[in-house]
Amino acid sequence: MSNETKNTAAIAEFEGKNNVARPVGAEMAASREAQEVQVAMIAAKKFPRDEVAAYNRILQDCQRTSLAEKAMYEYPRGGQVITGPSIHLARTLARGWGNVDAGFKVLEQTAKKSTVMAYCWDLETNYRETKVFDVPHIRETKRGAYPLTDPRDIYEMVANQAARRERACILSVIPGDVVDAAVGQCNVTLTGNAKMPLVDMVRALVKNFQEQYGVTAEMLEAYIGCKKEAFSQQSVIRLKNVYNAIRDGSDSVEQYFDMSIASSVKPEKSGSESNADSATGDGGNEQVNLDDL
Repeated sequence: MSNETKNTAAIAEFEGKNNVARPVGAEMAASREAQEVQVAMIAAKKFPRDEVAAYNRILQDCQRTSLAEKAMYEYPRGGQVITGPSIHLARTLARGWGNVDAGFKVLEQTAKKSTVMAYCWDLETNYRETKVFDVPHIRETKRGAYPLTDPRDIYEMVANQAARRERACILSVIPGDVVDAAVGQCNVTLTGNAKMPLVDMVRALVKNFQEQYGVTAEMLEAYIGCKKEAFSQQSVIRLKNVYNAIRDGSDSVEQYFDMSIASSVKPEKSGSESNADSATGDGGNEQVNLDDL
């Protein structure tokens, strides 16, 4: 047998071992998904979006208080509070803009990690933004990290990480001026529905937390990540949700606040400050209903 014959036989044997046929179910799912994408693109071309109507529809959605309260995220970093449109607002933008396909898919999953792809696809312009990333099956805590083995915990971890990338993909596809207008409308909605000025809401929150649960202003500042004078409307909403969760008994104070934080020295108020507090009502014992904020 010649060397050429031997090489051909070896290659054929190698290819036969490695060319494993894909399951029939996987082939059918891939074919169905391809057909759905084609139908969606044809429909997008046949029924293009009316940008004026889509813009007005998004602003109308942002007039709902329930959406406006969840429209922005914020977290402390480097002594500053980072804020931006949340995944709730991003998905509202995608739905209102129309002819947009967004979400995430698990490409591969092992015992230690999941490889995920988040995407947003404008079916009209055929512009697509994707982000592929790995999600280790590990949960970081203050006491250290531990591996995740429960499928539900793994899914929640993957979905949480994927939502952030999906948000970034959507915000890169939706025009920036539309995003800015939606954020502005949400701020107007929150401000217009407020029953008292922001500074009074912060003062009422601090008072209620202190009197009901012994949570000081320093603890609230540590939780939000900035001084109470810099609390935003979103900060007030976060604290209201925490207050309601503790009041309803679903969570405890220790789950949110470090109870070891406290003012070591409380400065005595001068006579003028005490009179000012009495004039503004801070010195009274009246309990403020947070539902009225």
